[in-house]
Amino acid sequence: MKAMIFAAGRGERMRPLTDTTPKPLLKVRGRPLIVWHIVNLVRAGITEIVINHAHLGQMIEDTLGDGSKFGATIAYSPEAVALETAGGIANARHLLGEAPFVAIAGDVYCPHFDFAQVKHTLEDNDIWGQPYALDKRDNAWLYLVKNPPHHPQGDFGLHSFSVSNDGEAGHTYTFSGIGVYRPDMFDAVNAGQPEKLVTLLREYAARGQIGGEIYRGEWTDVGTIERLNQLNAPL
Repeated sequence: MKAMIFAAGRGERMRPLTDTTPKPLLKVRGRPLIVWHIVNLVRAGITEIVINHAHLGQMIEDTLGDGSKFGATIAYSPEAVALETAGGIANARHLLGEAPFVAIAGDVYCPHFDFAQVKHTLEDNDIWGQPYALDKRDNAWLYLVKNPPHHPQGDFGLHSFSVSNDGEAGHTYTFSGIGVYRPDMFDAVNAGQPEKLVTLLREYAARGQIGGEIYRGEWTDVGTIERLNQLNAPL
């Protein structure tokens, strides 16, 4: 399995820090955000990684190199203008191959996420000790988290491992930024054109073709300087 890490965002809410440093290179507990993902992917045996970039992208390449110092092989997908998430995947389609791949937001902090669990999510599974045959119509598998204070409305509902656009009151969840996707989901996305992944996910969810589960480990959307400082505060 290959992985893609989104690293093309400008990080407007993180300015002035992101005026000189790409958001995924901001450090949490002494390590750049994106490096937490790379280390955890390699630990799980996922070593082929694609990273897209736009704003200060050369700094990302200079910092990470070819990935060999992490035990990985990194390929880069430069974007002259940030293409959002679905647009970024479409632009990197030739690097991702034809098998399901995992994609990760470069600006979330989840130091204990075990990426070994993503390898077979679009195959028959044994989830939480219960045999579960995933509907082969599913085109993606999303990891959802409890709604954080800054996003109380959530993104999706979840019932019997099926993701929906609407959840019952008090039963919506926030998309963690981690998901597994079949590549042909993005065949209709125009490479070179910005498009958000959530738009595409809602289309598939409306047809009942998105699966998912709840991730209950440590997770933070590092979207503001305040949240970054909270993570870096002395324990």
